[in-house]
Amino acid sequence: MPRRTMIEAIRDAMDVSMARDERVIVYGEDVGFFGGVFRCTQGLQAKYGKSRCFDAPISESGIVGSAIGMAAYGLKPCVEVQFADYVYPAYDQIVSEAARLRYRSNGDFTCPIVVRMPTGGGIFGGQTHSQSPEALFTHVSGLKVVVPSNPHDAKGLLISSIEDPDPVIFLEPKRLYNGPFDGHHDRPVTPWSKHELGEVADGHYTVPLGKAVIRRAGAAVTVLAYGTMVYVAEAAAEETGIDAEIIDLRTLLPLDLETIVASVNKTGRCVVVHEATLTSGFGAELSALVQEHCFYHLEAPVARVAGWDTPYPHAQEWDYFPGPARLGRALVETMEA
Repeated sequence: MPRRTMIEAIRDAMDVSMARDERVIVYGEDVGFFGGVFRCTQGLQAKYGKSRCFDAPISESGIVGSAIGMAAYGLKPCVEVQFADYVYPAYDQIVSEAARLRYRSNGDFTCPIVVRMPTGGGIFGGQTHSQSPEALFTHVSGLKVVVPSNPHDAKGLLISSIEDPDPVIFLEPKRLYNGPFDGHHDRPVTPWSKHELGEVADGHYTVPLGKAVIRRAGAAVTVLAYGTMVYVAEAAAEETGIDAEIIDLRTLLPLDLETIVASVNKTGRCVVVHEATLTSGFGAELSALVQEHCFYHLEAPVARVAGWDTPYPHAQEWDYFPGPARLGRALVETMEA
């Protein structure tokens, strides 16, 4: 199979979906002629025309609001918010309209939209280009929330999201976009987040929403991770020598609770890691679910390792989000508890 970056895999997913279904349209800021700031949509306008891949005004609420209207009347918009940090003007449309449409219409209307957003740090984007807002969407009934960690999953999950009859928030970790190098600064990714270009099959395939995968089998402690943190978890396990089982959640909503519970009941310990801030982050929900469902199997408190509770610090970016040293200390403390 060909090896692709995550950018190429995401582009291929949209290409395949547009070729299979003429109702699929792609648009957003700089998405058409320019091909997106990260080039995820490069070439799609030339291939499918300006009526199916086009540029939108700089209005996130307008982008998502128009997509909801199009979806209600039979189209399948896959729209891009240029950075996850820019989604807040569209939050009311996502929460009050997209997530509610099926329910408030008693199923007469659905909202099959995908809102793609680059998320997370690692490119020195500062406070307005580096946020991880996934918890804002996992709190909303009616949405699905997806965070891929590799090119193969990114393509399959995006195709599944486009084909899903309900709204999907698709968060793309920017540090994973260009394989083992940062495409913006030509800066080698540090060893603890290095990953290979993924084998991505040509043509149509799907990865099911709501199904996690065990990236590393182990018996001593379960690590729950998603996106870039999957690679941090793997590095921390290797550096500490702890026999950790690492679960890549892939979909945060709906959550694969069955896989989580089975693993924690086996290991008796659990550490949750994510890049977003600690307080009210998605790790709090994961920790609560593990405590509720695995209480009598737990041999230590559930630990959380996350970003600092502070606005994103540009100068201290690589200290802000968890690295293998910080996660490794949590693994050791959990094993000694």
